[in-house]
Amino acid sequence: MSTSQHSQLLIWDYCCIGLYFLLNMAVGAYALCRPNRHTISGYFLAGRYMWWLPVGASLFASNIGAEHLIGMAGSGAASGIAVGAFNFISIILLQLMSWVFLPVFIASRVRTVPEYMTKRFGGQRIQMYLAVLSLVLYIFTKISIYTQERFSSTRLLNGTFLDLY
Repeated sequence: MSTSQHSQLLIWDYCCIGLYFLLNMAVGAYALCRPNRHTISGYFLAGRYMWWLPVGASLFASNIGAEHLIGMAGSGAASGIAVGAFNFISIILLQLMSWVFLPVFIASRVRTVPEYMTKRFGGQRIQMYLAVLSLVLYIFTKISIYTQERFSSTRLLNGTFLDLY
């Protein structure tokens, strides 16, 4: 096989990409035609009739990213399984959270931690504090990612900034 064949997409690649987009559009069209979409509960909570499998798949898909599939696999191959140990601990902690905090949230009829804190302690200061904390943490994580990208592109690509982020 020549190197030019590795850099080109084959017909099966295009078929997979097309099937992916078709499935996405089919799911979107199905969700568009469902009733109970025009209420707040219907839009955000799927009318409280969502099956557990799509909810679990959504949580799994939103947690698993490139750092898991590429970064942790490479680090695990180089350093051992300890790289991903926090993921094994998270299984226990998620179970604990679902058994301890979920009944409290259901009994309080709240959906988020800031909403629970406001209901429990009163006032708007706790909501403002959590909103500002989230923004500050978001900004600092993006700064660290941007700095790492600049450092990596400088070291690996001899100073040519591609601005990957």
